[in-house]
Amino acid sequence: MTELKTSRRRNLLKGVAVAAGAMAAPMIAKGQTGPISMRWQSTWPSKDIFHEYALDFAKKVNDMTGGDLKIEVLPAGAVVPAFGLLEAVTKGTLDGGHGVLGYHYGKQNALALWNSGPAFGMDANMLLSWHKYGGGQELLAKLYASIGMNVTSFLYGPMATQPLGWFKKPITKSADFKGLKFRTNGLAIDLFTAMGAAVNALPGGEIVPAMDRGLLDGAEFNNATSDRVLGFPDVSKVCMLQSYHQSAETFEIMFNKPKYEALPAKMKAIIAGAVEASSADMSWKAVDRYSKDYIELQTKDKVKFYKTPDAVLQDQLTLWDAILTKKSAENPLFKEIVESQMAFAERAVKWEQDTVISRRMAANHFFGAKKAAPKKA
Repeated sequence: MTELKTSRRRNLLKGVAVAAGAMAAPMIAKGQTGPISMRWQSTWPSKDIFHEYALDFAKKVNDMTGGDLKIEVLPAGAVVPAFGLLEAVTKGTLDGGHGVLGYHYGKQNALALWNSGPAFGMDANMLLSWHKYGGGQELLAKLYASIGMNVTSFLYGPMATQPLGWFKKPITKSADFKGLKFRTNGLAIDLFTAMGAAVNALPGGEIVPAMDRGLLDGAEFNNATSDRVLGFPDVSKVCMLQSYHQSAETFEIMFNKPKYEALPAKMKAIIAGAVEASSADMSWKAVDRYSKDYIELQTKDKVKFYKTPDAVLQDQLTLWDAILTKKSAENPLFKEIVESQMAFAERAVKWEQDTVISRRMAANHFFGAKKAAPKKA
């Protein structure tokens, strides 16, 4: 009996020691003898605020795991071209990356439904709500599986409505796009092509050089800060604000699926938390930085901003209907995503429109109508 008690005690102490060791190093994957390192790439130039957002996410994960996971993020082109990120992560050439779904448009056009078009009146934060709670996440996984892309994807970072773009002179009517050499991406390619433009899809870092060489007559990218740092004011002094071509875009964080699934459960939980923390932080940083650069573009760079005419916006919506009808008939997954977004948007947008107070009225009251709105073309 004494020997039996002694044996039980030894086994108990051994179990306590194993548990203590597990608590001391909970972030190490099975067979891992040190920190897990991952090499990532963004689809953005190093000077763009979008690459900064990618670095912000990596830092959150690195800090929250106490260094047990170390993500290094390289800028676009460091390993593969910006449009080659998805395949590189699938193959394991890169462990992960930061970009947008519209950059994968050529592989499956339905992927661009997360970043192109009017999103049935939703803004980007509402689109993220649909993605997390309305079935979008499951549909995205289904889409990736349909084209053999072996990635684990997280969407985050609601973007503000993007400008119509930068031009040599103000756009006053839809006919101004006829024959215009124009840069965009995703399903916006179909939209501006339908408006008569000759569209060229280029990654962010290549747009301004193309405009400078006369290869483009106009282009859109994203926001005041990105556009300013990428050099748009050097090649154009006219920017048209407001458009439905990308009014609800978000960022994508992706991992090579086998490498992600091999991570400990606690590390996966930290990543999920870091995604949502980064989403909030990015949206707050954007308000601060974009509003400052919007002023700098006008005061220092002498850029003139104009509101896109309502007639052009209405034409975009009409053309978008035709694009959705055509592609839904060609692609069952496209149709399934459209129907899911519409069902969610119908109730979400009505709720938002009925309950959110007009900020324009308040801005006019406190700061004056002239400061609250861009010029009309």
